[in-house]
Order: sequence, then structure tokens, then C-alpha cells
Amino acid sequence: MYPINDIDAQLLLATLIASKRRPAELVEIVAAADVLGCPVTSGNLWAESFRRFATHDLMVAVDGRYTLTPAALALGEKLPKKADTAERVFLVRERLSEYTPAEKTASIPMSVEQMEAAMAEHAANAKQGGKNLLMPKPKLTEEEEQRRRGPHRRFGGRGRG
Repeated sequence: MYPINDIDAQLLLATLIASKRRPAELVEIVAAADVLGCPVTSGNLWAESFRRFATHDLMVAVDGRYTLTPAALALGEKLPKKADTAERVFLVRERLSEYTPAEKTASIPMSVEQMEAAMAEHAANAKQGGKNLLMPKPKLTEEEEQRRRGPHRRFGGRGRG
């Protein structure tokens, strides 16, 4: 696949997160990119990346939702779990540069306006303060962790009967 941009790797990672159980809507992919720490800032570049992914048989559209093909899922497999986003983007970008599609497929009709609408919808959802299921959970303090675990009890000493 040529040329490879960081946005291509970010799109693959965001779509992996957003479409884990079912094909994802565009706004869900934008939210996943925001959670990764690589928010969508240019609708034009992201729309072009969508079209390029579809042309190279990495993404398909299913009833207005998007999901990765098995070839794209293979590119995202076995990434280090403790790696930060920059490392993951670098690794995925390397894998994308080595990828050659079996054949070119039809492109996904993605416009800049669609991307900008998804970006605006995500921004509106973020301002509402509602619960975003893609957001990482905050770390608990030691005090909260101790309360969650409860008091320590020993199960020895007294037998039944």
C-alpha cells in the first residue's frame, strides 16, 4: 500500500477498537481515535484514508457502518499490549508498508462533509458529559482500591461442626 501516512495506521487502530463486536458508525471511529490520543483534526485526510483503505481491500462498508477485512485484522494482530500509541502507530505503519493487496476493490464513497459531521457529533457528545463507553477507566487510588476489596478475612482456625 503506497503512500503510507500516520493517519492510515491511526485509522486502522481506531477501527479495530470501534468495530470489535459489530461494524462501527463513523462517529464511533472518531471517538476511538480520540481515545487513542490521535484525534481526527483533518476531515480531508481521514476521508482520503478511508477511500484508500477500501481500495486496498482493508475496509468494507456494511449498511452505513464500517468494519475491517480479515487482511486488515491480520495487520492489527499481536501488537504489544504495553506499548503506547506512538509505538503501535509505528508498528502498524510498518505492516501497512509491507502489505500488498491481492486486487484493488471499489472505494468507499467518503466525503469530507461526512467526516466533519462525525467530528462535530463527537465534539457535541463530549460536551454533554455523558458516559462515553470508549473512554478508559480512571485508575483507583490505594484508598479506593482497599475499600473495593473489603476487609481481609482469614478462613482458617474454626472448622465446621
